[in-house]
Amino acid sequence: MTLVVGVAIVRSGRVLAARRSGGGWEFPGGKVEPGEAPEDAAVREIAEELGCGIEVTGWLEGEVEIRPDLALRVARALLVGGEPIPRPGEHDAIRWLSHAELDAVDWLPADRPFLGVLGTL
Repeated sequence: MTLVVGVAIVRSGRVLAARRSGGGWEFPGGKVEPGEAPEDAAVREIAEELGCGIEVTGWLEGEVEIRPDLALRVARALLVGGEPIPRPGEHDAIRWLSHAELDAVDWLPADRPFLGVLGTL
């Protein structure tokens, strides 16, 4: 099974949500490459998709099957370099959401279970 990492980037009591081009909102991220550590994949994917640097500080509880060959885990991270900017073809918008605002966007089904375990921002 291929692991997909989503990243809950937290800053000033808010978490970053990214809207997929033409689709719903998600924790940005992507597939872990063969031989790559999940933490390294999270850092790489955020650099590629949003052009900023992060530091993984832990993992949210649980794993969600996206389809039979893909499973999603979500890392918790801090922004450590640059500002996130959506890249064309990946995301078309981003929002920093407070805990009370998490339901304000239409999350992709695989990301929704992680909202309840996100905890205090």
